[in-house]
Amino acid sequence: MSDEFDTVLAAVGPRLRELRRRSGATLTALSEATGIPVSTLSRLESGHRKPGLELLLPLAKAYQMPLDELVGSLPGLDPRVYPQPFIRNGMTVIPLTRKPGGLQAFKQILPAGPTDREPDLRSHEGYHWLYVLNGRLRLVLADKDLVLTTGEVAEFDTHLPHWFGNADERPVEFLSILGPQGERFHIRARYRRD
Repeated sequence: MSDEFDTVLAAVGPRLRELRRRSGATLTALSEATGIPVSTLSRLESGHRKPGLELLLPLAKAYQMPLDELVGSLPGLDPRVYPQPFIRNGMTVIPLTRKPGGLQAFKQILPAGPTDREPDLRSHEGYHWLYVLNGRLRLVLADKDLVLTTGEVAEFDTHLPHWFGNADERPVEFLSILGPQGERFHIRARYRRD
């Protein structure tokens, strides 16, 4: 058991460095988010400091992942994701992935409601993929105004100004995958010609 424990501890530093790099954070930004000095974070990542709970708990919170996953899952641990839904701008968002950085998957539910909301187009780094599970999703992408129905898929570079919402007064459920710029999906949007 001691050998397994030492192996897990030895892997924590490189794992923390990789998580930070994948999330695009600097040591300074991570220090501000966790309250852990930059020098301590650097020593943790290089393996010159053993990780303790007082350091791992704020890091797990900053990376939004369970502590056991932060230190490295051992074989046989439960691979299931236990999502913690939250509400943002009236929409229920259910995270389907645990790891920061890389691809992030969500199930999103827009409640029934009026559709007279004016689209507020935004752009940012990354790439977005949408799959409509149920209902009708309005997607405004630059100068295109589209309605995606159950089973339809769209993907786009998020540098393009975009917005999505209900296409009618019924609720809509969809899967949303966000990826860093440069990662591409192999499913292409189908535009309906009406």
